[in-house]
Amino acid sequence: MAMLAGPVAGEPPRRVVSLDLCTDWLLARYAPHDRAVALSPLSQRWRLDGMAMPWPAHDGTLEQVLQFQPDFVITGQYNALLLRGRLQALGKQVEVLPLPTQLSDVAPYEKRVLSLLGLPEALASEPVAPAARTGSKRLLLLGANGIGTGRGTLEDEILQRAGWTNYLQDSGYVRLDLERIAVDPPDAVLWAAPASPALANRFAEHPVLKRSVPASRWLTSDPWRWQCPGPWTWELVRELRHALSENE
Repeated sequence: MAMLAGPVAGEPPRRVVSLDLCTDWLLARYAPHDRAVALSPLSQRWRLDGMAMPWPAHDGTLEQVLQFQPDFVITGQYNALLLRGRLQALGKQVEVLPLPTQLSDVAPYEKRVLSLLGLPEALASEPVAPAARTGSKRLLLLGANGIGTGRGTLEDEILQRAGWTNYLQDSGYVRLDLERIAVDPPDAVLWAAPASPALANRFAEHPVLKRSVPASRWLTSDPWRWQCPGPWTWELVRELRHALSENE
């Protein structure tokens, strides 16, 4: 969904500013290093292993964004609503990218970003084909505060594409019941939250859960790759497929 027209065909933007964490990561992955680019303030809090963040970050104010003299601004649909509106009113080109909600949206989303940057769509990651079959192994995707991910979500599609069955048959995001898990434990648990002593992680440390699912069947994953769909989504699928083969 474009708020204003993107750069003229054949004239890729030279000064790009991101207002959103997800677009930060896509720019960090793909934007040429000779461009003058500023990332959102969140980019300083979520620096990613193995991904360069070579550009400065603005502080989220209109004044500082304008100091970078952007000829193009990119953001996600849920972030910086007031700021992007003010930039639009000043005549800046603003592209608002809806976040993918299903796997079929990921490749077009990535290709759209490449196109906006004047880069060939061939640079986009190749989607991973669905597993030949969905096995009987049930995986619980466990998040902070005892919330599990159920059916009808992008995360559920990722699990199924890798060949797992979702332990939760409920739709959406579900508050988990320890008694239910103790009586009918999943075959494996994927814990995709930052390691910290935060109260939000207490559920994952509960003795009942630890006894129900042995440590050897606890999988870990970089939590940032679950936050924002992108080329790293296919890396998740491959990792989960490998984990499934080891658990069979």
